[in-house]
Amino acid sequence: MAFMNNHRIAAVLAALALAGGAQAQAKLPGTGIRVQPLQSPIAEESFQTLLVGRALEKLGYTVQPTKEVEYPTAHVAIAQGDATYMANHWDPLHADFYKNAGGDARLSRTGSYSQNAVQGYLIDKKTADQYGITRIDQLKDPKLAQLFDTNGDGKADLTGCTPGWGCEGVIEHQLTAYGLRNTVTHVQGSYSALIADTIARFRQGQPILYYTWTPYWVSGVLRPGQEVVWLQVPHSALPGDQAGVDTELPNGRNYGFIPNQQRIVANKQFTDQNPAAAKLFEVMQLPVGDINAQNLAMRDGHNRPADLARHADGWIRAHQATFDGWIAQALAASR
Repeated sequence: MAFMNNHRIAAVLAALALAGGAQAQAKLPGTGIRVQPLQSPIAEESFQTLLVGRALEKLGYTVQPTKEVEYPTAHVAIAQGDATYMANHWDPLHADFYKNAGGDARLSRTGSYSQNAVQGYLIDKKTADQYGITRIDQLKDPKLAQLFDTNGDGKADLTGCTPGWGCEGVIEHQLTAYGLRNTVTHVQGSYSALIADTIARFRQGQPILYYTWTPYWVSGVLRPGQEVVWLQVPHSALPGDQAGVDTELPNGRNYGFIPNQQRIVANKQFTDQNPAAAKLFEVMQLPVGDINAQNLAMRDGHNRPADLARHADGWIRAHQATFDGWIAQALAASR
C-alpha cells in the first residue's frame, strides 16, 4: 500500500511538473507570434541568420523558413511588415536602402551584431612587389592596368560586386572619382563564380585584381599580407548619404571604405510591440572571426542546410553562457 501511495505521489508530482512547464512555456513573450526572417542570396550570411532564429525560438517565437531577397527589396519588405527582420544590414553600406525604406520611422536597428567588417580592393602580392603597386589609382597607367587584363581589351578587369548589394555603387563611384574609367573594367555578376575564377587564375600564377569584404571566406584563402595585399585609395570618395565621410583609418591608411557593422534591422512596429525581441536584437553580438571560420567551413564543402544548422547549434553550445545571457536580458525586457 505504501508503495502505491508513493507511486501516486510521484505521478502527481510529475503531472504538476508538466503543468508548470506548460505554464512557463505559455508565458514566453513570443508564444503564438510568427516571425519572418530575410537574408540576401549570399549563403555565407545564413549562419548569422540562423543564430538569431535560434534565440527567437527560445523566447517562444515561431520562426518561419528564411526567404532570400536582395538587400534593397528586403529593407522595403521589412518596413512594410511583409517580413520581420534581417540579420545582415550593413551600416553604413546600406544607408541608402535604410533611408529609402522609411528609415527610423519604419525600421529598427538598435544593436551592433558584428563589428569591424572591412572591405576594399586587393591584388596579388607578387605583382604588387614587382611593380611597386600600393594604390588603386596607379592603374590609371595603361601599362600597369594591362597586367590585370583577362579578356585582351587592354584594360584591367576588377572582380567586383554583385548588382544590388550596395558595394557596386561605391565601386562605380570610385572608378570615376579616381579617374579609372579608361583603364579599369568593373566585372559584375555572380560574385561566388567570379571570385572562384579569380582564385583559379591566381593559382595559375596570373595577376589578380578584386574587391572583397570580411567576414567572408576569401581572406582565409587569399590572405592579406601573404598571398595578396590591400590597395589604398588616393582620397575618400563615397556616394549618396555617405558622401563626405572620411574613410581614412586611425593608422593613416585609406582603403576607400570605412569599417562596417552588421546590424539586425527589423520592422519598427514589431519591435515596439515585442520588447523581448527588440532587446534580443540589441544585445546579440557575434565576433567577425567566428563568422570567418564558419564561412571557410562552408567553402570547404560543409555548406548543406544540415551543416549550417550544426554550425549554429555548435556555436551556441560553445558559447552557452553568452547565449543564455542574451535570452535572460530579452526575457527581463518583456516583464
